[in-house]
Amino acid sequence: MGSSESRPAPVSCLLDLERYPLPDELLVLILSFVPARVLVRRCRPVCRRWRGLVDGPSLWRLHCERRGARGRALLDALRGWAPAHLPWSRLCVLRPLGRNLLRNPCGAGEGAEGLTVNPHFPEEVTEAQRSEVTRPHWCQKRQVVDLLREGLWAELLDDPRAEIHVSDWWGAREDCGCEYALTVQLLAANRQSELARFGVQPDPIPQWNDNAYRQVSHVFRGFGRGVRFVVFRHRGKDSMFWKGHYGARVTHSSLVVRVGPPAVVP
Repeated sequence: MGSSESRPAPVSCLLDLERYPLPDELLVLILSFVPARVLVRRCRPVCRRWRGLVDGPSLWRLHCERRGARGRALLDALRGWAPAHLPWSRLCVLRPLGRNLLRNPCGAGEGAEGLTVNPHFPEEVTEAQRSEVTRPHWCQKRQVVDLLREGLWAELLDDPRAEIHVSDWWGAREDCGCEYALTVQLLAANRQSELARFGVQPDPIPQWNDNAYRQVSHVFRGFGRGVRFVVFRHRGKDSMFWKGHYGARVTHSSLVVRVGPPAVVP
């Protein structure tokens, strides 16, 4: 009874950026820790100054450096190719460069036409988790990738340095041979005009094989202007005509857009 301790008045910890604005260099450093989507949706509309920082390259370069392997992959993809109005926010939010644009590349869900999922396969393909197995007749999986919807833009796709990398892994059971084929088409905006094509059907794998996966890959370069869609289709079947899913195993399919080095002027 009697005495009571007096409490100090609360101190506001808020920083009045309007009265005491931070230097651009310090503000860019702070904003570089903010997630990309928050930067675009919440920070950019704050004021004209913040909009200018979010639209500029300095913030996004620092942002990429803080994002580990993914950020470095984007910076590597843009090395030697940086036009004046490069859409950094679009690149960092959607990550269209250096990213696999194919959905379900390792058969994580249900298989496609005549395919089933196989959870076991050799250790040499370390990144993949599953593969898809075909039947005795030709079975296929086909994807159409809309490059503009994935975050790319016409000026980049029409640039001579644009590259489209495709890759696929395929193999067979040790006790059952198989056949495999891959076709990739580059299409114009109408989805009908074919501007470039890659097709391969390797020699069949015989019965009693080494049970190893083989890689098929190709890089499209100098494909000209107008590419807007990519059709990725792989097929497989077994050569023993056994009932069930004993045919070609396909996994770790990839479709990646990169920017090649600038042309060397003699």
